Amino acid sequence: MARKLPHPSTLCRKSHSHRPHLLLFLLPSAITSLLLLLFHHHYHHLPSLLRPLWDSPPLPFTRIPHFYAENTSLSLLCRLHGWSPRSSPRRIFDVILFSNELDLLEIRYRSLLPFVHRFLLLESNSTFTGLTKPLFFLHNTHRFDFAKDKILYARFTPFTNPHSPRPPFRMESILRSAVNSLIRQSGVVDGDIIIMADADEIPSPHTVQLLQWCDGIPPVLHLELRHYMYSFEFPVDFSSWRATANLYRPGILYRHSRRSNVILADAGWHCSFCFRRIEDFVFKMEAYSHADRVRHRSFLDHERIQRIICEGGDLFDMLPEEYSFMELIRKMGPIPRSASAVHLPPYLIENANRFGFLLPGGCLRTPE
Repeated sequence: MARKLPHPSTLCRKSHSHRPHLLLFLLPSAITSLLLLLFHHHYHHLPSLLRPLWDSPPLPFTRIPHFYAENTSLSLLCRLHGWSPRSSPRRIFDVILFSNELDLLEIRYRSLLPFVHRFLLLESNSTFTGLTKPLFFLHNTHRFDFAKDKILYARFTPFTNPHSPRPPFRMESILRSAVNSLIRQSGVVDGDIIIMADADEIPSPHTVQLLQWCDGIPPVLHLELRHYMYSFEFPVDFSSWRATANLYRPGILYRHSRRSNVILADAGWHCSFCFRRIEDFVFKMEAYSHADRVRHRSFLDHERIQRIICEGGDLFDMLPEEYSFMELIRKMGPIPRSASAVHLPPYLIENANRFGFLLPGGCLRTPE
């Protein structure tokens, strides 16, 4: 007797009825595989991605509005800040720990030369990571002959044990502490101002003039600097706050950390990784306290670095370090370019032919 075959549509309905169960079985496996893949390739992003959950922002600064316009008297500017004008300028001492930022140092010294009484510069033959470092300033003193009468220079040789290197942040602390001996030799007295900063943190000339000519400024005043990356073509934000202006008193120590709750708005420029040569980028990536961010040797590839400089990307393939998800999302991706070269250090603009790599349109570095 012939066996009756099921209708094809019935078979189709039965096979379709098994698909949801198959999908439910495969979906968790696929999601798990995808998460493992993402974790393997992007696990280093997790601390930054989750930072808003595990970290809290520091206490906000009290921001002092910054007033300035060309051809405005310093007497009026002092009063606008709630300060009183002085009958004579106080002395300014500019103190930095120097690494290899020769171009920015020249721009800094040229810009501040008329207002600074003494430039104090400490240089070490060792990096924060314990690598042997050339004495870049000592080998290029001819570039700074214009300020030689104002420069107090010292070199520092820390004790290093190649078999037991110090942690980078400990080495940084040792080098910054060594700056204090230079301050003691400088002739600074009560009432003078000491600017404590890194070489790439440049106060604006009119900020320094306020410090010179105004009474009533806070004993420790942080300087809010506009932060740039790679050049002045890539402005990031106003997050730079470590530079300080300090009314000198006996026992004051050099520090590059938070020392008060008061900050002067828009007080200058901080240009990070603003180098002329790709070799200098490589040097800093291996030399500074965050050298552990170089997770792969390919990060030091010259073509890769050049591409990232022109894209405004991140040299270490990291996410922004922010305290809120809104700021994190807002700053993801390349830094937007700026076509503006307004309100930059005057000496930079006057010598644009020499420093074109720091200006809009100049991202390509000249190979050595």
